[in-house]
Amino acid sequence: MEATVTTGSEEKVWGGGNEPLSASYGKMMMWFFIVSDALTFSGFLAAYGFSRYKFIETWPIADEVFTHFPFLHGVDAPMYYVALMTFILIFSSVTMVLAVDAGHQLKKTRVIWYMFFTIIGGIIFVGSQAWEWKNFIKGEFGAVELKSGRILQFLDASTGERVALADFAKPLHGERVTQESNQGIWFMSETTLPSFSVEEVKAGFEANHNIVARTEMSDETGKKVVLTREQTAERLAQAAMVVEGANLVHNEYGNRLFADFFFFITGFHGFHVVSGVVINIIIFINVILGTYERRNNYEMVEKVGLYWHFVDLVWVFVFTFFYLV
Repeated sequence: MEATVTTGSEEKVWGGGNEPLSASYGKMMMWFFIVSDALTFSGFLAAYGFSRYKFIETWPIADEVFTHFPFLHGVDAPMYYVALMTFILIFSSVTMVLAVDAGHQLKKTRVIWYMFFTIIGGIIFVGSQAWEWKNFIKGEFGAVELKSGRILQFLDASTGERVALADFAKPLHGERVTQESNQGIWFMSETTLPSFSVEEVKAGFEANHNIVARTEMSDETGKKVVLTREQTAERLAQAAMVVEGANLVHNEYGNRLFADFFFFITGFHGFHVVSGVVINIIIFINVILGTYERRNNYEMVEKVGLYWHFVDLVWVFVFTFFYLV
């Protein structure tokens, strides 16, 4: 039975069939996918929010983590490159809108050019995200992890600026050997050795009297707690290992959950962007071959455009909650 609305005369609202509410089956399915995927990302961001609230005192400050910019080594540029990545992705969404509009007007050449710019923007974003991951994993300054799992980062007491381990650690005689799998009881290989040992960091601290440490804990103003020389020496006595960069187990920037969420959420979004680029390339090739011109409609461009806009919108939320807040 068909649903109808009477306004003087009977008007059909939804007769079912293969175009409910005047939307094609393909567009309806794309909307169903987008809604379900939006719920997935919402769950991830909610989990991130709860974890950050629970460990707010030890949560890393994004402005102090994402400070790199290509070809500007040593220049403090907090969040600049992440902002540039965001702009590129949003701009690619604009070119996708223009491609869809050109498709509605059956202008093949304009569709080709706008989709080309969209694909280039997606590739630049994915490459930028990979570069950001590389710097996050490699680290810049290094830190010491205590037996309790807490992190000590080092500062110049006179300026309050971060100091890299390489700037004060004192190399000691003796060769450090990486544990091989055939030397262990459980046949497990040791991970790559850090650039310095705990003893070399301690020796460098003793030799440089302007070096102090700060903990991963924040005070009432949101700044990390800076220790005195005596407190630093006391904490260093509990040092367990040197940490450089971040992975799923150790994190020189602070709470290890920060790194876990960073890799998982940005990686999951990056997977969506890569998928979108691949799909865009397939549709792009079909446009060049004239597939949709022969069909006399470019609905496939519109459907992939819905997905691309969703990916862009998700990044806006990730950028806001993960980097800005």
